[in-house]
Amino acid sequence: MSPPEPSESVLQASTSRTLRPTDVLSVSFSSPPLVLSLASAVSSSSRKLFTKRAPMVCETNSLLSSCLMCLWRFLIVMLLYYTGKLFVDILKEGGVLPGIKVDKGTVELAGTNGETTTQGLDGLGERCKKYYEAGARFAKWRAVLKIGENEPSELSIHENAYGLARYAVICQENGLVPIVEPEILVDGSHDIHKCAAVTERVLAACYKALSDHHVLLEGTLLKPNMVTPGSDSAKVAPEVIAEHTVRALQRTVPAAVPAIVFLSGGQSEEEATKNLNAMNQLKTKKPWSLSFSFGRALQQSTLKTWAGKEENVKAAQEALYVRCKANSEATLGTYKGDAKLGDGAAESLHVKDYKY
Repeated sequence: MSPPEPSESVLQASTSRTLRPTDVLSVSFSSPPLVLSLASAVSSSSRKLFTKRAPMVCETNSLLSSCLMCLWRFLIVMLLYYTGKLFVDILKEGGVLPGIKVDKGTVELAGTNGETTTQGLDGLGERCKKYYEAGARFAKWRAVLKIGENEPSELSIHENAYGLARYAVICQENGLVPIVEPEILVDGSHDIHKCAAVTERVLAACYKALSDHHVLLEGTLLKPNMVTPGSDSAKVAPEVIAEHTVRALQRTVPAAVPAIVFLSGGQSEEEATKNLNAMNQLKTKKPWSLSFSFGRALQQSTLKTWAGKEENVKAAQEALYVRCKANSEATLGTYKGDAKLGDGAAESLHVKDYKY
C-alpha cells in the first residue's frame, strides 16, 4: 500500500513509515571548506533506493562523518529511523543540519503562455515555526522559469521573484536559512547568450525583491542554474559555461551572499562536475563560494550500480563516494577529470519541463 500523503497531523507522529523518493531531496557533504549536495529525483530507481535502502547514505561512514546539511520534505523530520531512532536525531548525531522543502509545487500563471508560479505561501510562517521546533535549520523554495520567443515574461519574472522574497523573509523570521532557487529550465534551442541575458534579468529581479522585503542576504544561499545553451542546441566547452555563468553572477549577485550552490539542471554527472570545476578555476573576482546542490547529477551512477539489489549496496556506496569526491574537488577547482566514471555518469539527465 502506498504511504499516505503528508499532513500536519502526521508531522506530530512518532510512528515509523517507509521513505518515499519525494521525501529525500538533498544531502550535503563537506570536503573542507566547501559544501556539496546529493538529491533524489522521482524515478522508479530512486523509489527503490529510498524505500528499500534508505539508510545507504547514512551507513557510508566516510561520508556521514563529514556531512553538513541534509534537505528533506517536512514529513521526514518526525519519522523514526529503521533502528527506532528519529531520523532527525540520526542526522544531528552525525553533525548534519536538517532542512525542509517548503513550497507546494508550481501552478500555471494566469495571463501567460504556460508560465508558472510557485504555491505555498499561505500558512508558511506557522509551518516554518513547526519545522524549526522539529529540528530544521534551513529551507528551500523552487521557482521555475522558461526561455522562449517571448519568455520569460515580465509578469513571470516579477511574480516568481517576489514569491521567493516573501518565502525568504518568512523563513528568516522563524529562524530558518532560506535557499533561494530561481531555476531557468534548459529546455529549448536558445544559445548561451540568450540564457545569460535571461539569467541576469531573473537574478536582478530576485535581488531587487529580496531587498524590498528586507531579507538579510548574509543569511541566505542562492541556488541558480548554470548558464548553458538550450537542450536542443550544440554543447559548448566548460570554460565557456564558466565565463558566462560567473559574469552573470558578478553583474547581479551582491557580495553579501555567502555562497552559491548550483543546481545541475539535467546535465550529466561528469558535465556538471567539469563545469563547476571550470568556474572555480576562472581567474576573476568571485566574492562568494561556488559550490553545488546537485540531484540527478550525483545519484545516477549510484542508482545504476545499486540496481535494487542488496549485494550491490557496498559498490553503490563506493560509486556515491567517487562522485562526491569529484565534486568536492570541483568546488576547489582541483578536479582533474580522473574520477572513475560509473554506469550512467556520462548520460544526459535532461527531462523536459522537469518537476519534483
